[in-house]
Amino acid sequence: MSGTLPATYVKGFHDEEQVKRMEYRKFGNTNLQVSKISFGGGALCANYGFELDEGIRTVHEALKAGVNYIDTAPWYGQGRSEEVLGQALKDVPREAYYIATKVARYELDYDHMFDFSAKKTRESVEKSLQLLGLDYVDVIQIHDIEFAPDLDIVLNETLPTLEQLVKEGKAKYIGVSAYPLSVLKECISLAKGRFDTVLVYARYTLTDHSLLDYLDFFKSQNLGIVCAAAHALGLLTNAGPQPWHPASDDQKQVAQRASKVCKDRGVELGKLAMYYTIQLSDVSTFLTGMQTRQLLKTNLSAFYDGLNAQEQEVLQHLRENVLTKPFHWEGNELEIYWKALKSKRA
Repeated sequence: MSGTLPATYVKGFHDEEQVKRMEYRKFGNTNLQVSKISFGGGALCANYGFELDEGIRTVHEALKAGVNYIDTAPWYGQGRSEEVLGQALKDVPREAYYIATKVARYELDYDHMFDFSAKKTRESVEKSLQLLGLDYVDVIQIHDIEFAPDLDIVLNETLPTLEQLVKEGKAKYIGVSAYPLSVLKECISLAKGRFDTVLVYARYTLTDHSLLDYLDFFKSQNLGIVCAAAHALGLLTNAGPQPWHPASDDQKQVAQRASKVCKDRGVELGKLAMYYTIQLSDVSTFLTGMQTRQLLKTNLSAFYDGLNAQEQEVLQHLRENVLTKPFHWEGNELEIYWKALKSKRA
């Protein structure tokens, strides 16, 4: 609901009028009320190209506007995202935001990219807290569980370690993330009642509605549902995706056609993508990476103002003529990962 002030409101820090415009939603079974739009820290590193001062200003502006949920991970810039957030948050009252980080995905080289062991999990949380300059995080998530050799290590090492860290006060709630929804469902079913949140990314966008098949299950487990990456990791923006994007060339060409239509008509595809995704009810928050105040402004505008007549027209045109067949890139990254490991160990 909007119009009321959330528990994270701090007089003198927040812009009260903007906070009242933001909508806050119950976050599953937790006692958190999270903003409908949340801040993705994945963009605060070289992976997306960013400028430090602008990144910090963007964090401050987002928080003052009432965005109260931040997501990051050691994987984003190999600690850089957490480090930047640590710099940004040192001037912000701790009660003004909730923050989530992750464990299990780390380095760029394939041999050390993933580690689901108990030892590494504990070390990772300690390091994240150090980089963030915090005593605790609100949510600690297991990152991209589809890359685990099997779910046994996730359930018998990673998860129990996180449960112990919650007991020690280093985190409050435990979450899980992955791209394949079937893996998330399996893991959550095997660990009934042990997860508080689930993060799904790029599964309810202009090009993929897969999340709809799993929403009832996630809701039945009383999970806080984070619907991330409305822009499909930059694919659905006028600027287009980064070179590392896992989509196929054919998929990238379809997205390129969509962005050309938008550019020709003076419309930002990213705004259309954000607007489209946030119409979904039944999820707690829509997480999107933002490293500039301009991107923040575009995303908040999609929420506050909706689309003007020209933007609505372009969105309809895209849905009827360009983005007509749903697609996703499930399996692409996994195939590359296991092939690379195999060839290194051959």
